[in-house]
Amino acid sequence: MAGAITHDRPSAAEGRQGGPLIVTEDADLLDDLLRLCAAAGARPEVHHGVPERGGGWDTAPLVLVGDDAARRVRGAARRRGVVLVGRDQDDPGVWRRAVEIGADHVLMLPDGEQWLVDRIADVAEGVGPPALTVGVIGGRGGAGSSTLACALAVTSARQGARTLLVDADPLGGGLDVLLGGESVEGLRWPAFAASHGRVGGGALEESLPALHALRVLSWDRGDCVTVAPEAVRAVLAAARRRGGAVVVDLPRRIDEGVAEALAQIDLGVLVVPAELRAVAAAGRVASAVGMVLRDLRVAVRGPYAPGLDDREVARLLGLPLMGEVPTETGLSAAQERGAPPGGDGRGPLARFCSAFWERAAIAGGGV
Repeated sequence: MAGAITHDRPSAAEGRQGGPLIVTEDADLLDDLLRLCAAAGARPEVHHGVPERGGGWDTAPLVLVGDDAARRVRGAARRRGVVLVGRDQDDPGVWRRAVEIGADHVLMLPDGEQWLVDRIADVAEGVGPPALTVGVIGGRGGAGSSTLACALAVTSARQGARTLLVDADPLGGGLDVLLGGESVEGLRWPAFAASHGRVGGGALEESLPALHALRVLSWDRGDCVTVAPEAVRAVLAAARRRGGAVVVDLPRRIDEGVAEALAQIDLGVLVVPAELRAVAAAGRVASAVGMVLRDLRVAVRGPYAPGLDDREVARLLGLPLMGEVPTETGLSAAQERGAPPGGDGRGPLARFCSAFWERAAIAGGGV
């Protein structure tokens, strides 16, 4: 059980990283709180009462006060981020004690354990603006969506943003292959297939292959082609908490796992070759994706069939036009040499991607 008490006074500790402060003399409660801190990847500071001046009461991002210690911290300076932790669900006095110490929340164990692990992990990692998350999907097979997803991610990383490229298409052959990194060490999707609950953002980032100044979550060459929706949700949530940019290469088939990915995407890019059959196929994809993703835009790739241009394709699909994906000669040959799409920063594809991220920065996270 967890309950909230609202306060307006800000804390000096807001926005800081670090482990929580635990205040309790209850040995059993302390054992439980230490266990939950370990599960969240945080190293706490422990005191029996309010630390002396200069201690963690003012600076810790989160303070966990055992119900046994409420009386001892009653005179401490008021701050945000104080949680009163107890065990007696039927004790009506716990709310009075929470108000007396200025607590934001009252939490009862064991029911509130998962909430508390998540809260501790948030402060241990540092919670800032979430990553701008862009999903790229092909209007039909061979549309070039994987190439565009890689180029967007490579360009973002080249511009200095923390960037994660996520391969959400198990049948696509692997984005690590497209980036020339299939032999680079690091975890792939099957390692996360059974994940549930919270995934640490820092641990996720460090575990993935590093390619071209970005991190890549792709598929291995094994038989695993499905990941539980809960795992997709946990992994993408962890990636978003790290900030920067997350680019997701999406398959055209929408299953439960892909729906979880779509739910965390800020902007979808539908890549459509400019020919009538591709537009017809893209219409069906847009209809399915649009049931989950509200902001879907079309990027048109030439050459153009007679009577079509980029604006006409967007009009036929009823979607906002993001732009025309340029043709880049020698792209396939460059990829065979291990050069990533958009990697040199000078070609037309790289310029297209740079303009995309510039518009995103000007719009403050949108495009």
